[in-house]
Amino acid sequence: MLALVKTAAGPGLELRNVARPQIGINDVLVRVRRTGICGTDLHIDSWDPWAAKTVTPPLVVGHEFVGEIVEVGSNVTDFHPGELVSGEGHVTCGRCRHCLAGRRHLCAHTIGLGVGRDGAFAEYVSLPMSNVWHHWPGVDEEVAAIFDPLGNAVHTALAFPVLGEDVLVSGAGPIGLMATAVARHAGARYVVVSEPNDYRRRLAEQMGATLAIDPAARDLGDVQGELGMVEGFDVVLEMSGNPSALRTAIANMAHGGRMAILGIPTEEIALDLNAVVFKMLTLRGIYGREMYETWYQMTVMLQSGLDIRPVITHRFPFRDHEKAFEAARSGDSGKVIMDWTA
Repeated sequence: MLALVKTAAGPGLELRNVARPQIGINDVLVRVRRTGICGTDLHIDSWDPWAAKTVTPPLVVGHEFVGEIVEVGSNVTDFHPGELVSGEGHVTCGRCRHCLAGRRHLCAHTIGLGVGRDGAFAEYVSLPMSNVWHHWPGVDEEVAAIFDPLGNAVHTALAFPVLGEDVLVSGAGPIGLMATAVARHAGARYVVVSEPNDYRRRLAEQMGATLAIDPAARDLGDVQGELGMVEGFDVVLEMSGNPSALRTAIANMAHGGRMAILGIPTEEIALDLNAVVFKMLTLRGIYGREMYETWYQMTVMLQSGLDIRPVITHRFPFRDHEKAFEAARSGDSGKVIMDWTA
C-alpha cells in the first residue's frame, strides 16, 4: 500500500510503498478514505526537538481519519466490512488502574497512533476494536475524518459548564475554532476569541464567536466593557500555549472562574499564583478525549445542529501531501483534509 512515512531522523516525509498492516484477532483493518493534518503531524514532519525525542523512524504518520472496514479479527463481532468508522488515536494498555476503572483517557501507558505505532496517512490502517468508532448514519464524511480533533475541542469546551457563561477562547487554531462553535452550541452567552491571525479571526466569526479580537490591538478589559460584562470571563479555553496569552487570560477571569488548558507551551510559563489563589480559580489540563463519552457527545451535538464544516478550508489528494502540509503550516488555513481515494 502507499503510505506517508517518516523514513529517517530529520525533516520531511516520503510517500512510499509499504506492507499492508496485519491484523490480530482483536483488530480491525480500515481502508482509509480521508485524513486530517494535525499539529502533531507538522512537528513530526519538521523534526523538531519533541519529534526527535518521541518518534522512532521508520513510521507511518497520521491519526485523524475516516474509512471503511475491510477486515476484522476472529474475536471481533461488533464491526463488519463496509461500515464507516474513525478511530480513537490513543491506544491504551487496558490493564492499569485507570483503564480497569473505565478512565482510559488517564492511562499513563498510552501509545499514539501515528506517533508510537503506524498511523493513518496510508491506504490502510489497523486498530484494536476497542479503538474503533462506528459513525452514526448521516455524518458528513469530511467531518468524520476530523472526529479526533473535534473530540479535543469538545473535551475542552465541556470541561466546565458553559450554559449562560461568558467564555474566552485563547487561540483560534482548528481546535480553538471548533471549541468556539461547541461553546456556542452548548449555550454560552458570549464567546470571545483572542487570535493574532486575521484569517483565523474571520473563521472564528463564522464559527459563532461574539467577537474575535487581535490581542495586540485590543485589551480584553475593553472588550468586557463593550459587552457589558460585570467582572470577567467565567470560563477560559486556553488553546494557544502562549505564555502571554495564558497570563492575560488569568488576569481577565472572574472570581471562581475556570480554565481548561489544551494548548501545549514550548517553554516553562511563570504564573502569578496570587491571582489563582485570591480569585479562587480552577485550572484544568486537558489531553485527548474521554473514551468514549466525548465521542458520544460530539456525535449527538452534530445531530442536534452543531456545524463545524467551515473549519475545513483546504482539500488535497494525498499525492499532493507537500502542498497540504504547506497549507496547514501557513496559518492561513483551518483544517486541511487529504483524500486517499483520489
